[in-house]
Amino acid sequence: MLLKDKVSIIYGAGGAVGRTIAETFAREGSKVFLTGRNRSNAEIVAKKINAAGGYADVAEIDALDERAISEHLDAVIAKEGHVDISFNAVGLRNTTLQGVPLVDLATDQFMAPILSHVQSNFLSARVIGRHMIEQGSGVLMNVTSSPSRVAIPHMGGVAIAMAAEEALIRDLSAELGPHGVRVVGLRPHGMVDSETIQEVYGLHAKANNITRAQFQKMIEGRTHLKRLPTLQEMAEVAAFMASDRASAMTGTIVNLSMGVIAD
Repeated sequence: MLLKDKVSIIYGAGGAVGRTIAETFAREGSKVFLTGRNRSNAEIVAKKINAAGGYADVAEIDALDERAISEHLDAVIAKEGHVDISFNAVGLRNTTLQGVPLVDLATDQFMAPILSHVQSNFLSARVIGRHMIEQGSGVLMNVTSSPSRVAIPHMGGVAIAMAAEEALIRDLSAELGPHGVRVVGLRPHGMVDSETIQEVYGLHAKANNITRAQFQKMIEGRTHLKRLPTLQEMAEVAAFMASDRASAMTGTIVNLSMGVIAD
């Protein structure tokens, strides 16, 4: 198992990305501590993990509340003695965030992903980063998306937020690396089995006066493999990157764009 004896905290564990990461990390041997603003969603994930013989614990945490993050971390450390991996999968519904030209977008809607995605990643990294510095090891991870690097219309503030998250990854790695802490991001391109992406594709399809199926086909056609990555493919890469086998990898964003971004 890639993550045997590891302890992971996953923020936003009730969403599509968070639950897939949680289930995959648990399968690979990690104890997973799931957090989310909606406890019931995270409990569904935990129940599945525990039924399969893994270990999952649930806490209702607002990942924009630094005190709540800190208190939860203290509780996990009191129970396990250490935290090895932090994965931030916090996100927002996109109903009013995308599909609107920037010149028509309300300021609060433009700022929403910056004040949620970026701020949450900063807070969780700051709190857990301090612990990892003291223990001399650990991995901080999150997920961004290809619009951080590719200009796509009607993305609102989401693309800006993703680019800021990637800059944060690089800066955190430069500061935490000397203490043995790795910082890694994942950059998939439209995981279509995610409820969020289904919603987003619907918004963009409407903005382009085409159907969601037509929009998805257009996006798939831009990839080298002529298909989109899946949640599970993303999670498998995440498990490897969180493991000791990827010990030389830090300050980087793993390209899962299927060739849309060719490094």
